Amino acid sequence: MPWRAVSVMDQRREFVRLAMLEGVNRRELCKRFGISADTGYRWLARHVAGDTALADRSRRPHSSPRHCTPDLEAQVVAVRDAHPAWGARKIARCLDDPPAISTVHEILRRQGRIQAPIGGAPATQRFEKEAPNLLWQMDFKGWVRLAGEARCHPLTIVDDHSRFAVCLAACANEQGSTVQSQLEITFRRYGLPDAVFVDNGGPWGDGGGARWTRLGVWLLKLGVDVVHSRPYHPESRGKNERFHRTLNEEVFRFELFRDLRQAQRGFDRWRVVYNFERPHEALDFAVPASRYRPSSHSMPTRLPQADYDEHEIVRLVPKTKDYVSFKGRYWKVPQAFRGERVAIRPRNCDGHYGIFFGAREIATINLWEPATGETGDRP
Repeated sequence: MPWRAVSVMDQRREFVRLAMLEGVNRRELCKRFGISADTGYRWLARHVAGDTALADRSRRPHSSPRHCTPDLEAQVVAVRDAHPAWGARKIARCLDDPPAISTVHEILRRQGRIQAPIGGAPATQRFEKEAPNLLWQMDFKGWVRLAGEARCHPLTIVDDHSRFAVCLAACANEQGSTVQSQLEITFRRYGLPDAVFVDNGGPWGDGGGARWTRLGVWLLKLGVDVVHSRPYHPESRGKNERFHRTLNEEVFRFELFRDLRQAQRGFDRWRVVYNFERPHEALDFAVPASRYRPSSHSMPTRLPQADYDEHEIVRLVPKTKDYVSFKGRYWKVPQAFRGERVAIRPRNCDGHYGIFFGAREIATINLWEPATGETGDRP
């Protein structure tokens, strides 16, 4: 159907906001949202006429902090002065008729109650990619208990350049198949990134030290590289970790969800606020959507296969073994590549070769060392 059953109005608003960004291919965006071009342009026309035309119920319009009433500014400042450690979220909950949290934050900044860090943006900005969709950071937040004994496993995917959250899914588990189904939805909506940045645990790794899983092989077939962080260094995925803290502070701290369906509705509502309304300190208080554009690489209708040149040495990895034959000996490859075609390519050093899946090296061969088997025979 053209719109998902969950958070229909939020999806309409997200479509309009993305379609209004400069340089966006609107017809391609319509396809990713599962609507016709006529429907998409109709939403845009209604947006120009007034955002309330998109809603099934009345919504309070967003207002600029510069046009806040003196009484509202006085209330915000009074609460802040009484509780200097409180931020915009806590203060907003104490007001009789609270505005958007971003409005409270801007009042505090304008009144001198908060200031940008001395020396400018945090040093972590040095590791920021220069454009959207070059790298997405992906991880599970860690399970959260729902009402009763059920658990929710939030899957989060954040664009490294813009901090735009392309996915926030309430999952029942952390299995590779679950992640793949969520990625398929996300890829159809926002297109394909160049690479994803993940840790070394499941489902990104096998838990036994091997980094490749069937999920990773699926991503490689789509042309998406998989980059693993250094073991025991979660700080290298700082944007994802910071997103998880924000999710805790702004969602889980204030609401206990009854089930996964209710959690997903809450996630969908908050993701719109996070992407389009909430000022981000690392972006000089701009919103993530101001720096994000959907990828120009669309999700293919059929899964591509690894392609090799005619002159290359190509081997088929057996479906029940983790080895390929070369020079009369057998060499180990990651188990995730069982049943796949790989290429053996010479390296600069004599007797050294790389085993490649497409353009990605997945194993090495050194003819000067013993093969995988103790005697060089097939294990």
